[in-house]
Amino acid sequence: MRISKAVNRLGTESAFQVLARAQALAASGRDIINLGIGQPDFRTPDNIVEAGIKALRDGHHGYTPANGLPALREAVVRDLANRNGVQISPERVVIQPGGKPTMFYAMLIFGQPGAEILTPDPGFPIYRSAIDYSGASPVPYPLTEANGFAFDADDVLGRITDKTSLIIINSPANPTGGVTPKAEIDKLVKGLEDFPEVALLSDEIYSRMLYGGRQHVSLLNYPSIADRLIMLDGWSKTYAMTGWRLGYAIWPEALVEIVTRLCINDHSCVNAATQMAGIEALEGPQDAVDQMMLAFDARRLRITELLNALNGVQSAEPGGAFYAFANISGTGLNAQQTQDLFLNEAGVAAIAGTSFGDWGEGFLRFSYANSIENIEEAMARIGHVLAARA
Repeated sequence: MRISKAVNRLGTESAFQVLARAQALAASGRDIINLGIGQPDFRTPDNIVEAGIKALRDGHHGYTPANGLPALREAVVRDLANRNGVQISPERVVIQPGGKPTMFYAMLIFGQPGAEILTPDPGFPIYRSAIDYSGASPVPYPLTEANGFAFDADDVLGRITDKTSLIIINSPANPTGGVTPKAEIDKLVKGLEDFPEVALLSDEIYSRMLYGGRQHVSLLNYPSIADRLIMLDGWSKTYAMTGWRLGYAIWPEALVEIVTRLCINDHSCVNAATQMAGIEALEGPQDAVDQMMLAFDARRLRITELLNALNGVQSAEPGGAFYAFANISGTGLNAQQTQDLFLNEAGVAAIAGTSFGDWGEGFLRFSYANSIENIEEAMARIGHVLAARA
C-alpha cells in the first residue's frame, strides 16, 4: 500500500497510551489509581444531561449548520461578554467536536513545508503532532519551572523569523498548570506589532480553572490582534463533558469561510443534541461548576503537599487547570523510568514530562482530577516505592 508520508508524521497523546496500560493492568487484577488522564472525575451536571435527553425526545436528530446552531453560537457570545467583557460577532464562532479540530484546522491553514510554528514546551502533544503533519517546522519555546511555567514574552518574540506563520499560546497550561501573568501577555501582544503577518492560536480550554484569586487573561481582550487571533475553548473540562465532544473557536473574520469548509469536509456538523446541551451548560445554573472548582482547589493543595513530602520530588503549586508538574530529578531516574516505576510497582498512573516535549525531562504530570482519598493513597504507594529504592 502507498501510504502518505504525512500520516507517519502524526504523533500521539501519551495519556491515552498510559491509560490503556493502566486498564490492562487493572483487568489482570491490579489495583490501579489513575492520575494520568486529564478528565474530570465528576459526572456531567444533571441539568445538562437532561437538556441533551430533551433535545433527542423533541426530535433534534438531523444535521445542523456546519459552523454550529445559531442559538449555541449566540450563547457563546453572551458567555464571553459576561466572563471577559468582549463583544464578538456570532459569525466568528465555529462549533466543533472538541478542541482538537481547531488545532488541526489552524495547522492546515498556517502550516506547510518551509513554515515555522512556535509551540510551548512542555505543551499539549497534539500541537506538535499537528504541526509535523502539516509539513511545517515546530519551533519549541520553553516553559520553565524557574519562571512558574509561564512563557517569557521576550524569548517567544526572539524566536520569530521570516518563516514564522503561527504562535501557539496556552494559559492556563497543560501539562504544567502554569498561568502566564497579564504583564507578560501585554508584552507579547505589544511586541507582535512588529510582526503583523504572524497569527496566534490561544488555547484557553482551562480558562475557568484558576486558583488563588488569579484572573483569566483572554487574548480576545486585545483588539490589535483580533484580525489574526484564533481562540479555542469548550465544554469538556469546565462542565465535565469530555465524552460529549463539544468545543468552539473564535476565528478571524477572514478565516471563517475557510474553516466552515473544513468542517463540511471533515465532520459535516456537531450532533444536534450535544449542541442543545451546550446551550444549557452556558446559560443554566453554574453551581456544579463552582462545586467542582472548590474540589479541584482542595485536591491541588493536597497533592502539592504530598508530592513535596516524597523523597527526591518537588512540586510547585499549580495556578490553573488540574495538573501538578512535579520535578522528579531528585529520584535519580529520568521521566520515562519514573513513569514506568510508579505504574508497575506502585500501581499509580502518571505521565512522563517528555511526553510533552524535551523540556519536560525531569518532570512527571499528575492529574488531580481524582478524589483526595485516591490522591492520598497514590502518594503513599509512591512513597513506599521511593523509600525502598533509597
